[in-house]
Amino acid sequence: MASVRPPSSGPVIPHRAKWHGLLAARLIWFTSSTVAATLRWRWRDETNLFENGGKEPVIFCLWHNRLALSLILFRRYVQARQPQRKMAALVSASRDGGMLARVLELFAVEPVRGSSSRRGSQALRELVSAGERGRDLAITPDGPRGPCYVVQEGIVSLAQLTGMTIVPASFYLSWKWRLKSWDRFQVPLPFARCEVHLGQPVRIPREASAEERERLRAELETRMKAITRDE
Repeated sequence: MASVRPPSSGPVIPHRAKWHGLLAARLIWFTSSTVAATLRWRWRDETNLFENGGKEPVIFCLWHNRLALSLILFRRYVQARQPQRKMAALVSASRDGGMLARVLELFAVEPVRGSSSRRGSQALRELVSAGERGRDLAITPDGPRGPCYVVQEGIVSLAQLTGMTIVPASFYLSWKWRLKSWDRFQVPLPFARCEVHLGQPVRIPREASAEERERLRAELETRMKAITRDE
């Protein structure tokens, strides 16, 4: 989620997927689930939040280029230990976002539509509401347009407003296809080794000053890069 700006007029209605978008969403859901079933998973969790029965909702922070497995990671690791946990995730309000929102719904994740340039303030309010209802939240801090591996302000604002802990998350794929996009988006290939790393949590005090917010934003970026392996 990028820096949030207030809309210039009334509420913005996000684009909905048309029939071909709905078909593409089901194909993505089926393909990603099938490939994930072949992966060799390894887990490293520095949070101690899920094994020890903690039930407070958190904000998962994952780079945009690792979105392909994000929903499956939540299901395989977090929900496997705490089945009652539910998630809401930010998705663009664009036409492509309409298709991705349907993918989230197929994985039983609540989509919240918006970005820095469209429906940003509305999306922020909806994310806060989802957190208040006990949902875990998921944000790509460098999305939707980058720069790659740079944490933007939006996730800091969300954590400060909700009081929720940020959990850095990343993974390494031994075998993958990298798209020629701004973030070199990673597509997992069958039978790859997937090493998942949940890093040290970051907390943003509700009363944090602008200087503290910037320091914690930079600290979150450092922790994200520390668990990110690119080869």
